[in-house]
Amino acid sequence: MQAARDPAQFLSQLLIGITNGSIIALIALGYTLVYGIIELINFAHGDNFMIGSFVGLTVLSGTFFGIGLFAPITDESGLLLKALGVGMAMLAAMAVCGLLGVGIERVAYKPLRNSPRLAVLITAIGMSFILQNVGLLWKGPAQVPFPDLISGANLLDSGEIVFRYKDLFVIAVTVPLLLALSYFVQNTKQGKAMRAVAQDKEAAAMVGIDVDRTISVTFLLGGMLAGASGVMYGLFNGITVFNVGFTQGLFAFTAAVLGGIGNLTGAVVGGILIGVIAAMSDQYIGVRWTEIMIFAVLILVIVFRPRGLLGDRSAVQGGGE
Repeated sequence: MQAARDPAQFLSQLLIGITNGSIIALIALGYTLVYGIIELINFAHGDNFMIGSFVGLTVLSGTFFGIGLFAPITDESGLLLKALGVGMAMLAAMAVCGLLGVGIERVAYKPLRNSPRLAVLITAIGMSFILQNVGLLWKGPAQVPFPDLISGANLLDSGEIVFRYKDLFVIAVTVPLLLALSYFVQNTKQGKAMRAVAQDKEAAAMVGIDVDRTISVTFLLGGMLAGASGVMYGLFNGITVFNVGFTQGLFAFTAAVLGGIGNLTGAVVGGILIGVIAAMSDQYIGVRWTEIMIFAVLILVIVFRPRGLLGDRSAVQGGGE
């Protein structure tokens, strides 16, 4: 096998898979948070991720719908300016996508809360199309380049195994976000309210929990994670495009199902696994087969283990008993 003949290449692909999987895990958390609270598969979530990448690119390029607001931040800018630009892009994307998630919930999902699930599902698909067309009008149909602000140089001296500054950047941003989300859900008053609403909405309302606000907070958190992952995706891959939310959303949805949709730990585990599977498929099978491989994983999980790997434990428990 090729992997046995070149173990360094195999390890490099494994690291790339873990890095990509970290981005997918952040998106998957948005799917699983919403499903855990209101049992809705929010198909607009992937397109919210796309909007996040566009917001980040707008901040870094200093141009909004062709209007120049300030000088763009490029690879020739100083390190401090680059760090400030990336930080501002992340914060702007998280704010916009979080508010967008809340707005979608209030406008599209809340009026249908007691309607049949099919109606809500169709609405989610409709919102996905609307956001895609917003992206199409905003940046056009072609791929849009991101400024090359994060070095692609190898961190390891050996040179055989590749672990770049870009990979370190993604992991360094993802891990604190995951820890912050875990702390929020497990230890804060609002996080406990989310767990209570996920377990029983009517009982939660009877003890004084504002169910509507809790659901809005859930969409806010999911949107913020989508915004952060959108900027990271653009900086990591160097491009974005109006329909990137479909592909990445599919990967993230598969990750959420693989881990056990509704389970926070499962979303992270599923994201890492899907990232590794995609990286290995790219290297050893062929890029054109990767989406088919991910579809195959989704079908196999639905057929043989619909609850996913960790699906026995609900999001209410945050992955713990």
